[in-house]
Amino acid sequence: MARRRFFVEAVERGHAQITGQDAHHLTRVLRVEPGQKFEISDNHNVYLAEVETARKDLVRFQILEKIEAAEPVVHTALFAGLIKFERFEWLLEKATELGVGEVTPVKTERSEKGLEAAALKRIGRWQRIAREASEQSRRARLPIIESPIELADALRIEEGHRYALEEAGARPILSAFPDVRQSGDRVALLVGPEGGWTERERAAIVDAGWTTVSLGERILRAETAAIAALAIVNAAWER
Repeated sequence: MARRRFFVEAVERGHAQITGQDAHHLTRVLRVEPGQKFEISDNHNVYLAEVETARKDLVRFQILEKIEAAEPVVHTALFAGLIKFERFEWLLEKATELGVGEVTPVKTERSEKGLEAAALKRIGRWQRIAREASEQSRRARLPIIESPIELADALRIEEGHRYALEEAGARPILSAFPDVRQSGDRVALLVGPEGGWTERERAAIVDAGWTTVSLGERILRAETAAIAALAIVNAAWER
């Protein structure tokens, strides 16, 4: 059985620690005790470590050795139209489990008014959700959670391959991928909000050079479409 993995702020002189609420979770919920071995990441490297101290507000580790951690085959950046926060947070959790590199909320014409301002207050919460999902899925690095941006700014993002999900009239997503796919390729996925893109937004997406792609005939919720697209990209690049 694979060891649990935790994230720490830093590794210094062969030691690392987790404090506060995170330490309380480890000691009171997971029952971490001195002598137990876990994997820890400082968001750069992964280490095998042994618990030295386990108190209510402090868990201290001694580093035993560095562990080789596989890099993702493809770097994915998800640009997701702002949707109701309960559903956006589900999207964030699952996207993290699927290895997404970056998640950026996007303000669109059909995004509910007030979501952008409210989202700025949620960044800390979203980072905690991403951290918990990263530990559960044994990632080596945390995804970057960006502040909301306008669609026009998202469309200017430069990535190796840029795909915008469209409900109809677009080519199937698998047919749009390059024949030659290499480890380290960068893929950006743009997903609309509830209700989809407006005609003006559709024109802007095409004018900006994004490739519009479809997931099929069924109309999916925004969060479902995002997760399906990420899974398809991962599978296609790992072939």
